[in-house]
Amino acid sequence: MEYTLHRYGPLVGRILIAFIFIFSGIGKLTGFEGTVGYIASKGLPRPQLAAIAAIVVELGGGILLVSGWKARWAAVAMLVFTGMAALFFHNFWAASPDQAQNQMIHFMKNISMMGGLLFVVVYGSGQLT
Repeated sequence: MEYTLHRYGPLVGRILIAFIFIFSGIGKLTGFEGTVGYIASKGLPRPQLAAIAAIVVELGGGILLVSGWKARWAAVAMLVFTGMAALFFHNFWAASPDQAQNQMIHFMKNISMMGGLLFVVVYGSGQLT
């Protein structure tokens, strides 16, 4: 049992962490104009370039994470991206009272994902890459 967990656990963990990024990257790609509009609504510069960067990090990084190839580098990029997304898009401290709790949940979700990504940065992708 322990051997199975050590052998397959990191792969399953990488897939579970990557799933939300891959899903979000596909959503941004298929809804590109909406993504650009949302980024622009936050007052960030060059929203089209930011949307492309988000797609590359989420979709590309997610695929690299699942495959285990360059997983540490992908996890670093995804960790930084997730932290920035938490600060700029889920800033619950500046949200209206009716949105504050929802934004805090999303902020905490991002912080939790950063923990999983940090684990990959520190320990690598595991046996199956």
